[in-house]
Amino acid sequence: MNHFNYKDDHLFCEEVSIADIAATVGTPFYLYSTATLTTHFKAFDNAFSQPHITCFATKSCSNIAVLRLFASLGGGADIVSGGELFRAQKAGIDPKRIVFSGVGKSADELRSALSAGILFFNVESYQELNRLQSVAADMGVTAPVSFRVNPDVDPKTHAYISTGLAKNKFGIPIKDAFDIYKTANEMEHVEVLGISCHIGSQLTEISPFIESLRKLKVFLAKLEEAGIPLSYLDLGGGLGIQYNDEEPPHPEKYAEAIKKEMHDLNCTLILEPGRVIVGNAGILVAKVLYTKVGGKKFIIVDAAMNDLARPSLYGAHHAIQAIDRSRGENEIADLVGPICETGDFLSKEKEIPAFEQDELVAIMSAGAYGFTMSSNYNSRPRVPEILVSGSDFHIIRERETHDDLIKGEKIPEFLQ
Repeated sequence: MNHFNYKDDHLFCEEVSIADIAATVGTPFYLYSTATLTTHFKAFDNAFSQPHITCFATKSCSNIAVLRLFASLGGGADIVSGGELFRAQKAGIDPKRIVFSGVGKSADELRSALSAGILFFNVESYQELNRLQSVAADMGVTAPVSFRVNPDVDPKTHAYISTGLAKNKFGIPIKDAFDIYKTANEMEHVEVLGISCHIGSQLTEISPFIESLRKLKVFLAKLEEAGIPLSYLDLGGGLGIQYNDEEPPHPEKYAEAIKKEMHDLNCTLILEPGRVIVGNAGILVAKVLYTKVGGKKFIIVDAAMNDLARPSLYGAHHAIQAIDRSRGENEIADLVGPICETGDFLSKEKEIPAFEQDELVAIMSAGAYGFTMSSNYNSRPRVPEILVSGSDFHIIRERETHDDLIKGEKIPEFLQ
């Protein structure tokens, strides 16, 4: 469900005409619906009745206004960098609802998170554990720790977003995890609190989650027998959405399956949804610059692969819609951007509206990993982010300027 709907053939976000927003802020821009974000968060969070914390995957959509909205709904944050910690703090998220994941946390990042008083770190290696122990000792504090265990489960998703196989860089192999728990349990400045598992992103089946959970339950029993009971079970995120013809399970069905498996566990459940909440709550709006026919038909728009990397990076599908669909004609064409790369496309060899010059284009389901993966490639300023609430819209990130592009750059004296 989302709140992008046509009224008299003109696309609206909630009660606001998207064409009116474009006329005010220019194109391209990212556009999010508060109503959709709220509905999706509540649908996911309310599906779980046992003690749990929904820690939104900040990497999927990290604007502080979006994070603040989820905080107001009782959400926390799953972070993977010091920058995301900073964002979560600026958004007012309770530090006891923040978990810190990622394979490469620096000493400075560990120090900042310890100072902030986060719920726990998802540690992914012996060296990280030793560094965390050292940093905590220097600070005279105790570091709350969970270990990310790699269950070697095939998530049946794109290879680039698969994270739970033995060949992936993430986590500690489950066959090796018992020893690191014993080591950590004997450390003076480490408190072992939980176990974490995240097997991938854009999963459209429940079975990989359940297979992972069953492996974790066996491992938890082994830890308890060894006198290392855990208080938290972090199942990560990864539940998929519909971009095209996928049929992902509804959060209620996902939650029902998880609850059935966890009925005999006395752990607080940590969940890290990202895409499932924000993916269909945001779109990228662009304008047609030119159309041309070469070996095929090209629609050239003012958005590009630097604005939305997923099609070029993953071959990902995003539905293409006209903001004004009154003409109602379609054609097979490539929707491409101005960047000097053949890989710069937003839709390739698919049936899309027969756009004409200066018409507005909606690239759908772009709320997750859209702006957060954008770049300044070709020295293109990053686009603004707009949040609609009812009949009002708010600029929650301003469009970058050319001066922003060279902020921090200096010409050395010998070149003056």
